[in-house]
Amino acid sequence: MKKKVVCAGTFDHFHPGHLDFLRQAKSLGDELTVIIARDETVLRIKGFCPTDSTELRYRHVLESGIADSVVMGRHGEDMFAILDELTPHVLALGYDQRVSEEKVKARCPWCSVVRLHPFHPDKFKSSIYRKRTPP
Repeated sequence: MKKKVVCAGTFDHFHPGHLDFLRQAKSLGDELTVIIARDETVLRIKGFCPTDSTELRYRHVLESGIADSVVMGRHGEDMFAILDELTPHVLALGYDQRVSEEKVKARCPWCSVVRLHPFHPDKFKSSIYRKRTPP
């Protein structure tokens, strides 16, 4: 049986930090599925909408060639519902993602959680790119 890995993110201002994040996640198993967060989810969690459109963020991740599949996050408050559908063996979280590992383990006990390492966060972070982009 193939080891399924899932990671999720906004992937706004797609940059080398995102590529490293995807590569780290891919190294944890045989198949990587990437979930692209919907604008409504980003707004609820971060308090603002992404600069890049959902379509552009999806395309950037797909065109990176790292993921075996790319899917859109589900609508609604329950951000873990998609994990029930995908049933990954591993959920890879970014070093700065505000997701409780304990909540994931309680909701999806079949899934192990791995917190990934940062990649030059002083240079490659979407918030840095967002500040450079004129409104």
